[in-house]
Amino acid sequence: MSSTLTDDTTFTAPRTEDLAALLVTGERPPRPSALAASLAFGHRAMLKIKHVPEQLFDVTAFPIMMVLMYTYLFGGALAGSVSAYIQFLLPGILTLSVVMITMYTGVSVNTDITKGVFDRFRTLPIWRPAPMVGYLLGDVVRYLIASAVMLAVGLAIGYRPHGGVLGVVAGVALLLVFSFAFSWIWTMFGLLLRSEKSVMGVSMMVIFPLTFLSNIFVDPRTMPGWLQAFVNNSPVTHLASAVRELMAGEWPVAEIAWSLGWSALFVVVFGAVTMRLYNRK
Repeated sequence: MSSTLTDDTTFTAPRTEDLAALLVTGERPPRPSALAASLAFGHRAMLKIKHVPEQLFDVTAFPIMMVLMYTYLFGGALAGSVSAYIQFLLPGILTLSVVMITMYTGVSVNTDITKGVFDRFRTLPIWRPAPMVGYLLGDVVRYLIASAVMLAVGLAIGYRPHGGVLGVVAGVALLLVFSFAFSWIWTMFGLLLRSEKSVMGVSMMVIFPLTFLSNIFVDPRTMPGWLQAFVNNSPVTHLASAVRELMAGEWPVAEIAWSLGWSALFVVVFGAVTMRLYNRK
């Protein structure tokens, strides 16, 4: 088969049989590793933020509002002064804000499912969990931004972490590990539910009791006994206590162990359920 070009030269197109033989015998690119595939999907999540920067409002404006509102509204009533309350509140409100941001992972997953993007992902020769892990890796950057913003605001209004840089880094690192694991709950909801609104609604029903029924705002010893039983065993309470004490210069082994244990449980249970739903979706 041939075709004549405008300069009177003749181009002979390759035969279908030759193309098929080339595909069969030619060297194919190696299959990407699990890490490479996950990082590629994490980069995709970053590109979505680049093209829609308004997505960063929930990790910039929202944390600033939370710190200022709760500090100045409740500081005088609960601790006698803003400067005294901010020492207790900031690690807790940092935990609250980052944990609440995790629910947007499920919304992103559900959006891609609705648009049909996941149908393409499942046809790719990659590590199966890579798209999910990529979402979570991209969100870790969002958690870091929120943490930096809140710490900057806290320092500006009087927060002083006695643990220094090491204590702050250790507290934020523990928070990121927990948030990464906690996000698997929302990936499950993103696959299980049929719309963004339903994902958001169910996520709020789960996350509000876990975060507000904790020691983020006040010491649980001021609560009724039946409520203390729930609060003292909440994963968010263990996390907030660990972050608070790490930033204060202490090393609460028990609280850190509880936080890491909860993180492992979330990954094992909800990670497995998420991948089962993903494979059957």
